[in-house]
Amino acid sequence: MKFFGSPPAFPRGGASGKKGKNMTGNLHVALAAASAALAVGLIGMKASEAVGRNPDASTKILVQSILAIAFTEAIVFYTLFLVR
Repeated sequence: MKFFGSPPAFPRGGASGKKGKNMTGNLHVALAAASAALAVGLIGMKASEAVGRNPDASTKILVQSILAIAFTEAIVFYTLFLVR
């Protein structure tokens, strides 16, 4: 009695059929995501520091930091969709 089917037969290059391109193809995505995360953290740090120094300008600082974060995250989306 056989409960599981036989394993699928993959081509010689692996499951995707590509030889050696599985890891290097995603390196640019990882670098873009890591740098965007670092940039968003720095933007948040400097925005909170600026609000601490000048609480009256908190609305202007908030708007500028949200725009900067949106542009920073756009870099990851450009990397994901346009580079591939």
